[in-house]
Amino acid sequence: MKTHLTRRHFLRSTSAIIALPALESIGFQAFAAHRADAPVKRLVCIGANLGLHTPALYPAKAGADYEMTPSLAPLKELRNDFTLFSGLDHRAGGGHPNWPNFLCGKNTGEISFDQRVAARIGENTRFQSLVLTAGANDCTPMSYLKGAIALPAIERPSVLYKKLFASVSDRARTEYLLKSGRSALDFVMQDANALQKSVSSYDRAKLEEYFTSLRDVEARIGRQLSRVNDVVPTVKYELPAADPVANNLMVELETIHYDLMALALQTDSTRVISMVLPSGSQTFKVDGKMLQYGYHNASHHGNDPDKIAALTAIDRENLRCLAAFISKIKAARDEQDRSLLDSSIILFGTGMGDASRHSNTDLPAIVAGGGFKHGRHLRFTQESVEREQRLLGDLFISIERRLGIESSSFCAASHGLDDVLL
Repeated sequence: MKTHLTRRHFLRSTSAIIALPALESIGFQAFAAHRADAPVKRLVCIGANLGLHTPALYPAKAGADYEMTPSLAPLKELRNDFTLFSGLDHRAGGGHPNWPNFLCGKNTGEISFDQRVAARIGENTRFQSLVLTAGANDCTPMSYLKGAIALPAIERPSVLYKKLFASVSDRARTEYLLKSGRSALDFVMQDANALQKSVSSYDRAKLEEYFTSLRDVEARIGRQLSRVNDVVPTVKYELPAADPVANNLMVELETIHYDLMALALQTDSTRVISMVLPSGSQTFKVDGKMLQYGYHNASHHGNDPDKIAALTAIDRENLRCLAAFISKIKAARDEQDRSLLDSSIILFGTGMGDASRHSNTDLPAIVAGGGFKHGRHLRFTQESVEREQRLLGDLFISIERRLGIESSSFCAASHGLDDVLL
């Protein structure tokens, strides 16, 4: 039977509907495996959807003798455990839709940095990666597989806790859901094979790339099924009576997620975790007082001093939560009785350089742990000769290398930052 093609075509099964990428036939225009002896084995990526107010974040001086700024103040006791980067970006377009460029590089929807790493170092743990959000996330997702497949993020701590430390009955339900999902993909792939016979050669190649991503998803489900009956760690952690998912409880939610992230790393349940700090209608209480402006409103400050003060206070709260997480990881021990921070890399950053101007240039980043040379503010500039300029992708290259992954490029970046980090 001839497949009818429309401008909005879907693959359907009894339990799944998957939208196809844009195809010209439907009216549109046309490294090496992870080393077992790698000194660092874990990666955590935290992305602030609305960026940070860099005038309150960046020190006036670069180097090791910089002065702590108001936003960096919560990290004061960890000064020698992290590095602040300024002047790096992906040379990507501006606007909110491009904020996921933080981990994707120049093109939103490319496989994101966390998932690129997870594909290399995540196969020997119960979960190849975990993707979280500290609140309702109305923005574009941060983590993508190949083929622009966005990974859904877990918001509720109770859901994350059950995923990590499931009871026997929970695991039985998970096994049922995983099997159902894989069956749905089987039906979808049958539909896909029929569709490929009805499109142009250009679209067949494009579909093949897209279906490769679907097969990656199916492989992930298969790996999860193979480990569904693994011994689940027992931990002593008491969840709150209710998930703190209200718009005015983002800090509480963020804190619990960080606690569970630390437990996930300590129990080796996963080695790759990413979390979005979202930009919906979140409001913040600081020092017992509700701020006058919500997160999104404050970020679009238009140089209003009251809004800037609110945004700086929010940044400081987010970095206070980050500091507590880094301290927790630093105090924990890994399998070789080292500080867990020595065998982990924590990346905090954003794809939004200035939300008020919708600018995606100069993306601030903080990197902790991993045995890098820390205690400095590293400032980069676009004023040098283009071939010598450093991009945010150069930082990612060095992180991958530190994780035991052979890496020579990320998007347009090809230098790495080994010369200043090691």
